[in-house]
Amino acid sequence: MIEALLAAVAATPTPTPTVDPNLVSPGPMGFAIVAVIVVLAAVLIWDMQRRIRRVRYREEVREELDAEEAAARAEDAGENGAGDTKA
Repeated sequence: MIEALLAAVAATPTPTPTVDPNLVSPGPMGFAIVAVIVVLAAVLIWDMQRRIRRVRYREEVREELDAEEAAARAEDAGENGAGDTKA
């Protein structure tokens, strides 16, 4: 039994490469294409963050202006209402 196990382990062939690894690698052209894609992705991410930040700031300014308008209307309504009750 041990002999059969040793024979099975010893009989396992080691794989030999049939294709030249240099012929199937991407090479310099593949590296250049991947590098360009990475740079384009970085530029797109940077631009999108800038646009999102701009939209967020615009929304904050709108909220502040709306709050100021509401406060001014409330103040005007308070002055008009107070003047009517005294007369």
